[in-house]
Amino acid sequence: MKRMLTTPLLLALLAGCQAAPTSEANVDREAQRGEATDAVAGVEAGDRAAAADFAGWLADFRREARAEGIGEATLARALDGLRYRPRVIELDRSQPEFVRPIWQYLDSAVSATRVTTGRERLDAHRATAREMERRYGVPAEVIVAIWGIESNYGGNFGDFSTLEALATLAYDGRRRDFARDELLAALRILEAGDISPERMQGSWAGAMGHTQFIPSSFEAYAVDGDGDGRRDIWGSIPDVMASTANYLDRAGWQAGQPWGVEVRLPEGFDYAETELTTRRPSRDWAERGVRTLDGAPLPDLAEASVIVPGGAEGPAFLVGPNFRAILRYNNATSYALAVGTLADELAGREGVVQGWPREEQPLSRRQVREMQRLLNQRGFEVGAPDGVMGPNTRRGLREFQAAIGTTPDGFATRNLLERLKR
Repeated sequence: MKRMLTTPLLLALLAGCQAAPTSEANVDREAQRGEATDAVAGVEAGDRAAAADFAGWLADFRREARAEGIGEATLARALDGLRYRPRVIELDRSQPEFVRPIWQYLDSAVSATRVTTGRERLDAHRATAREMERRYGVPAEVIVAIWGIESNYGGNFGDFSTLEALATLAYDGRRRDFARDELLAALRILEAGDISPERMQGSWAGAMGHTQFIPSSFEAYAVDGDGDGRRDIWGSIPDVMASTANYLDRAGWQAGQPWGVEVRLPEGFDYAETELTTRRPSRDWAERGVRTLDGAPLPDLAEASVIVPGGAEGPAFLVGPNFRAILRYNNATSYALAVGTLADELAGREGVVQGWPREEQPLSRRQVREMQRLLNQRGFEVGAPDGVMGPNTRRGLREFQAAIGTTPDGFATRNLLERLKR
């Protein structure tokens, strides 16, 4: 995807340069010429103008970073020769029309290969993982599960320069202020000496290293696990494990508690209760007929929720504070469930037992928007159609399902969309 700066934005950049003190402006104009040459090199003709304008933006950002205390040596090492990356913008602007069903995500995230490799990695680094478990209360298997899902145990944590990715997003992305703040955080990391610019690599979105910390998370949670005075989540497994465990600990991990357990729901269960915002002690859920699959007592959780991510025809789970701590790492139910089930399998426990409704085809974002529009038209208010199945949409869908006499589980299907069209 290609983009040219609009004239007003270009004029604003030029005005910003003219407003600087004369001596500083001269220095930055010289830097800008060099940066423009480096930034344009290797960029296709259609992106050359954007790359040249990016160099102007970079000169302005350099002044801002300098004013916020970043030293000249760090600025030179980090920003000299930094390139505009059109591919980053393409990825930022691309929104998949279809979202994979949770069972397809889990098939990949908790594959047999992922489990086997995870057990090998756990065996290889067991002493380190157990030490971090002792320090932070987070089980070794959970630490390794996050490592596996975030980067396939270091096999794929991305080959984008974090600095180039964040600079490109700060210049031209959908969340420019956020990316700018993350770029400043990356510069502070370099200033602290934790890593070199050349080794600061990760995803196109700025997530870095084995367990994909964004720079602000690195500043807040990264830990020197091997005692060498640096926090290296790219090359030091002790640092990777300590940082991951510290993150979860700070996110509210409760030592000695499970993330959750797969459960069986009774006939006539009220699926309006299946939201993470509905929290009750385990004993209250037991009184409502919620049972473990093997008949053992429910884990003793003070604030537990029941979730059915595949609807009434799929598995159900009782989840607690540790599930919510994983959500702090990545706020997606599918992700937290993948971490929990992968950790279980790494520990030799059984994964998900109940089957998923694999015959159901996922709705596209367009179809979800259509469903939301039709629900609103029928008086089941769900808010502005946005193509996202959030709690308001699930609530409205449950109300519609109850009105037509089907199980009100809030699980969107193509059949329900067709019923709404009638």
